[in-house]
Amino acid sequence: MSISYNKLWKLMIDKNINKTKLREEAGISSNAMAKLGKNESVRVDVLVKICNRLGCKMDDIMEIVPDSVGGEDD
Repeated sequence: MSISYNKLWKLMIDKNINKTKLREEAGISSNAMAKLGKNESVRVDVLVKICNRLGCKMDDIMEIVPDSVGGEDD
């Protein structure tokens, strides 16, 4: 399973907010923002801060994407 933050980037466009502004206003680190940009795991409190700033729920900014199955296991 992997994480996708594509919903976050779309929501930011809709709300006319860039990464720097979100980072500053939500009070998250540049390291956390970099991880988001790479679809890497971040702490739940980072996601909560983003949701509080954007006025949304976690499923509005992220989704868990199942890995594609290439074949059967032995």
